[in-house]
Amino acid sequence: MSIVDTICALFAEKGEAAYYGEAVSQQEHALQAAYCAEKEGAPDSLVVAALLHDIGHLLHSGPEDIADQGIDARHEAIGQLWLSRHFGPEVTEPVQLHVAAKRYLCAVDPAYRGRLSPASVQSLALQGGPFTAAEARAFEANPYYREAVRLRRWDDEAKVPGLSVPDLPHYRARIEAALHKP
Repeated sequence: MSIVDTICALFAEKGEAAYYGEAVSQQEHALQAAYCAEKEGAPDSLVVAALLHDIGHLLHSGPEDIADQGIDARHEAIGQLWLSRHFGPEVTEPVQLHVAAKRYLCAVDPAYRGRLSPASVQSLALQGGPFTAAEARAFEANPYYREAVRLRRWDDEAKVPGLSVPDLPHYRARIEAALHKP
């Protein structure tokens, strides 16, 4: 089975699960994030990163209420590690950094935290809270921090129940194009 087929199978098997504390499923959230990226004209690699940014949730076996149990599953690290076998840093780094981007935005944008959903506020606390000024400067030194911030904003927008967006097959060619070439 190709990695693209494996990704599709993960979404088929686990994509209808609730997206932690939100009114959308994991798949709805992923497709909405990718659609936000697509609407903004993001490069294909960043559209793929938006689609796959929470794949770590589909890979780990924790319960839906894991945050309620006070556990940060580190889904961004799980996803980045798994994806890095098949994709380059233009996909994997924004995935790995999208949680850090939330912490960053809470530190540098005073209004940002007030726009977070209750579930996102809860996970923020588990993820370490807003960055310090030094952490924010260190984050800005990462060559992919701008892409991670863009992805984070799409992540925050991608929680609309019933929103009509393209389905997973719509993104298949982009996923295939973003794969490492032998």
